[in-house]
Amino acid sequence: MTQEPTSLLPVWARTPTTRRPKSRRHQLPISSGAMEEADDHRPSSSAARPFLSGLWAAALRRKPLGAHPGPGAGGEGLVRHLGVLELVLLGIGASIGAGIFVVTGTVARDAGPGVTISFVLAGVACVLNALCYAELASRFPAVVGGAYLYTYAAFNEITAFLVFTQLMVDYHIGAASIARSLASYFIQFLELIPFLKGNIPSWIGHGEEFFGGVISINILAPILLIILTAILCNGVKESSAVNTFMTSLKIVIVIIVVFAGAFEVDVSNWSPFMPNGFKSVVTGATVVFFSYVGFDAVANSAEEAKRPQRDLPIGILGSLLACVLLYVAVCLVITGMVPYTLLGEDAPLAEAFAAKGLKFVTILISIGAVAGLTTTLLVGLYVQSRLYLGLGRDGLLPSLFAKVHPTKHTPLQSQIWVGCVAAVMAGLFNVTMLSHILSVGTLTGYSVVSACVITLRWNDKGTSRRSIGSMSIWQEGVLSLVIVALCGFIVGLCYRFNYAIAFMVLAFLIAVAATFALQFRQVYVDPPGFSCPWVPLLPIISVFFNMVLFAQLHEEAWYRFVILSLIAVGIYAGYGQYNAVPSGSEHSAIGYHGVPSEAL
Repeated sequence: MTQEPTSLLPVWARTPTTRRPKSRRHQLPISSGAMEEADDHRPSSSAARPFLSGLWAAALRRKPLGAHPGPGAGGEGLVRHLGVLELVLLGIGASIGAGIFVVTGTVARDAGPGVTISFVLAGVACVLNALCYAELASRFPAVVGGAYLYTYAAFNEITAFLVFTQLMVDYHIGAASIARSLASYFIQFLELIPFLKGNIPSWIGHGEEFFGGVISINILAPILLIILTAILCNGVKESSAVNTFMTSLKIVIVIIVVFAGAFEVDVSNWSPFMPNGFKSVVTGATVVFFSYVGFDAVANSAEEAKRPQRDLPIGILGSLLACVLLYVAVCLVITGMVPYTLLGEDAPLAEAFAAKGLKFVTILISIGAVAGLTTTLLVGLYVQSRLYLGLGRDGLLPSLFAKVHPTKHTPLQSQIWVGCVAAVMAGLFNVTMLSHILSVGTLTGYSVVSACVITLRWNDKGTSRRSIGSMSIWQEGVLSLVIVALCGFIVGLCYRFNYAIAFMVLAFLIAVAATFALQFRQVYVDPPGFSCPWVPLLPIISVFFNMVLFAQLHEEAWYRFVILSLIAVGIYAGYGQYNAVPSGSEHSAIGYHGVPSEAL
């Protein structure tokens, strides 16, 4: 697409458009609310407009997907290699590792044996979110993008870009922290060799801190990231084979550990079960929430799944349920084996069995930890590159990220970029400080995805209800969703800071009123493929619960959310609005309309 270098207009304002002949087969339904938006925000000419009005018009564009993505020139494109088993193992590989081998010890120091409840709470929230993801993955089975794609189709361009930036920072931080933990486990495994024990410098694998712990040098973590990035660049078939083998090994080891540890459990270690109260358990749930993001990886593999409309929902729900069972079993075992105050933060499982003198199991755990963290890191890097690929195709990021290697069929440039970012962070920054701002993007993305299920089910033409004032029925529904989210956040704040119970009850009642408006003021249609049950109630509960968890995050996480959102808006205003491609690209048939069409 040719662009004038001196023009400050968006691409869609610079390029003359031609009307396509009407066709019943490809005609898309447009809601009345969307038509009102189109009348308000459609550019009337290519003449220069005020900056803010142009930004507003661009930000409100929505993206339906009208056809399957096809290969670009020269046959470039992703290939479909992943079956249902690979998808389930992809989700398990992304999840089991970080939670069991890293986060467990950290949360148990505050929550005690109640860390088990933390995993259950986070698991319940994720099951609700997984049902929403499963419906949308079945509804848009042919295009990469995940939460970003669903938000773009259901809401608008700026919201999708904000979701992407929040999610991506979580992924980058998570990759860096897991790489450092993997390096620590790897060194611990090497130190089982007698002549290496105590002779490996801390800056190689464990990290050597400078400037009060802000900077922590780690040499091994970036090396491991480079190796995994090279595997991912080689092709999805090869990287999937590595993930399948190591995930299977990890599952077998976790099951062996659970059975071996069950005979060493001292039930007195479970008392008190929640030494610091239920509040620390809820706060712990926000920390371990990131351990369940594997099903998000499954949703981002849409273009590489053999039968995406059938297999993606199975992969999402199957992997998550397996992870919940394994997490709960391991938490009960390790907190029963050793008092929670003695659990280590870096390698809680290995240290728990070492305290019982089970040297053989300790070696087995070290192998499982290395395998588990390796798959978690591998899948995390895989997901990041696919998200960058999606934004590159849409023009919200430079076209460099949209390129797919003609023979490897992988987004090579995007993969190298995410590997380099993670390597720099893992080699320089302290993991403990970074963990305080985790889960922001994940909770934000999951809340928005749950809301997407509701908005994409609305049928404006099927309702005869009158809108309130100048507000359309669609806008009224979005406002109700925002009210539910804000009320959930307020309830969480009231609980966290012990505010008067009256404020919590009032916020809850307002959320109930908004729920009634969503239930009875909107008309819902059944989607093709997998259908999330109890819509809109289940997605509303998901949004509300996610925001309650959001309120339990550390204050640094809130600051990060606000600051990063402002930065994202600035990037979008300076680059995204001018380069987004509204009419399509060589990779997918895209049109900007009020309501997204169904993916075939």
